[in-house]
Amino acid sequence: MEMMINHLRPIRSEADYDIALKQIENLWHVADDSPEGEYLEILVTLVQAYEAAHHPIPPPDPIEAILHEMESRGLTRKDLEPSIGSRARVSEVLNRKRPLTLLMIRKLQRNLKITADVLVQPYQLA
Repeated sequence: MEMMINHLRPIRSEADYDIALKQIENLWHVADDSPEGEYLEILVTLVQAYEAAHHPIPPPDPIEAILHEMESRGLTRKDLEPSIGSRARVSEVLNRKRPLTLLMIRKLQRNLKITADVLVQPYQLA
């Protein structure tokens, strides 16, 4: 493994990125406190930096974020009424018939802990 550590280099291309991903896959089982584990930690950091620069993940669609939060927390549409309004209003928003308002965004942020950065993203209405 010492030889591999000496070959650590920046990820500058998709080919370098693919090689780094294969190395991570091969090292995934190593002990954290071993030289291989330290190499893996550095390699993962390099991959994360490359991905942030070349493969950014856009923020999720606001409605998808709400639906995901509902599913992950076992919430129902009724649980959204304090944040969005009546049962009909919740249905309109989730079915993309009505956009989120600033007041709804504030309440969803406070009640569901979904960041405003996600909720203010533009999204397609039906």
